[in-house]
Amino acid sequence: MSLLDDWRNKAYDSSLPREQLEKLWNAYFAIEKGIYQQLLADPDTVVKGTVKELAEKYKISIEHMVAFLDGIDESLVESNPIDTMDEDTPVNLGFDKEKLYKNMVAADAEWLYNLPEWDSIFDADKKKELYKEQKASGTIKKEAKVYPNDPCPCGSGKKYKKCCGKN
Repeated sequence: MSLLDDWRNKAYDSSLPREQLEKLWNAYFAIEKGIYQQLLADPDTVVKGTVKELAEKYKISIEHMVAFLDGIDESLVESNPIDTMDEDTPVNLGFDKEKLYKNMVAADAEWLYNLPEWDSIFDADKKKELYKEQKASGTIKKEAKVYPNDPCPCGSGKKYKKCCGKN
């Protein structure tokens, strides 16, 4: 079993009491926030090392480092082998700033996308734009229905029923 499987089995164990799971997640969220504060303070530096080295660097357990790597993976420029990693697997934390911000918004992680460190990366207008883009990406838009007597959407100038709607 991989380190990632160990973490996920523990973090999503529905047989555990709710209070215990909340305690686990709240502890993780506090750790996650601290790491993001450090990463966002110097966003252009790509942090690299083994899973164990990064856990030591951030003074957290291997388990929490694996959880962090799982959470940030979709925002990285170069993905890590999270499914197969062990303590000695080299990993990196080189993230795409816009993608990371949008993924934080998508996860409804207000405690992360509202970090003051973002202010030195994006101005208020850019953060608002990224927020709106992310929220809009999950919105399903219905196309306008074309009725038989409407002009054909292909641009022929004919009525829909005499053109593309013939069949």
